Amino acid sequence: MQTARDVLTPDALSMLVTIHAQGSFAAAARSLGMVPSALTYRVRNIEDALDVLLFDRSSRQAKLTVAGSELLREGQRLLEDIDAVANRVKRVATGWEPQLTIAMDSVISRATMMELCEAFFALNPPTRLKIREEVLHGTLDALVTGLADVAIGVAMDTTNSNILGALLGEMHFIFVVAPHHPLANMPEPLSDSLIQQYRAVAVADSTQRGNALTFGLLGGQDVFTVPNMRAKLEAQLRGLGCGFLPEGLARPYLETGRLVSRSVERPSRVLNINYAWRTESGGGAHGRALQWWLQQLKSPATRAALLERQQSN
Repeated sequence: MQTARDVLTPDALSMLVTIHAQGSFAAAARSLGMVPSALTYRVRNIEDALDVLLFDRSSRQAKLTVAGSELLREGQRLLEDIDAVANRVKRVATGWEPQLTIAMDSVISRATMMELCEAFFALNPPTRLKIREEVLHGTLDALVTGLADVAIGVAMDTTNSNILGALLGEMHFIFVVAPHHPLANMPEPLSDSLIQQYRAVAVADSTQRGNALTFGLLGGQDVFTVPNMRAKLEAQLRGLGCGFLPEGLARPYLETGRLVSRSVERPSRVLNINYAWRTESGGGAHGRALQWWLQQLKSPATRAALLERQQSN
C-alpha cells in the first residue's frame, strides 16, 4: 500500500488545487488533459494512503471535506515553499532573482518609478519586476509579510530585526481646499474646531493586519475615505472635502488656482519618508536586481524626484 509520502507529490498537490479551482472533476480533467476516470483514480489513491475523504461525493461539484480543505491549505503552502526553494537556487546560480516585488506608497511619484523601471529593463535582466501600490502601514507590511522585497515610501520607523531601512527624505504636507469650498474664505489660521465641521478626505491604509494608521483627522469629523493619494487629490479638487496633501502634489493646482492653501493652527506636517528592504538570512548577498534598486535609491536626485514629482504622475 502506498504511503502519504508516495502520494503527496508536488504534482498531486497541484492536481488537487486544480480540482478545487475548476469546481468539478470533469472540468479539472479537461484542464489537465486527463480522462475523468484517471483523475478520480489518483484522488482515491491519495485518500486511501491518508485514510480520509478529500471530496464530498454526494455533490456533483468537487466540494472539499474539512480534511480536504486542510490538505489543500497546507498543500498550497508547500507548493509555495518549493517555488521559493527553486527561486533561491536559481538566484544563487545566476545572481539574479526570478522576480523582484516593490511595494510603493501612493505618495511616491509614479513617473519617477516608471523611469527607474525603464532603466532597469534596459539592463535586459532575467528578473521579472512587480510593483504593488500600498498606503501607510500597508507599505511596510507588504515587506514584513514577504509580499515585497523592497518598500519605498515607508512613513514610520522599522522595528523588525530582519528589516533594514534608510531615509528617502522629508515630505511636507499642506492643508488645501478647492476655491469653492467654504473653508477657502474663512479667516486664517483655521482652528481645529472649525475644520472639524467639514468633511475630511482620507486615504485608506492598505494594511491587512489590523494596525491601520491615519493622519490629520479630527475626532468626530465626517470622513470620505479613498484608496490612494491621487484619488484624494481628485476628491479635494472637486470640493468633496478638505485635508492635507503633499506639497509637490498640490503645487501645480495651487499655481492654477484649482486649489487654495490655508494656514491652520496645528503645526505644519512634515513626515520622514523611508525605504526599506529585508536582510538576507545567514548574511548572504542580496540578488543583483535588489542591489541595483538599492544603488539607485542612494542617489539624492533620485530620492528627491520620488518625493517631489507627484504632479508628473
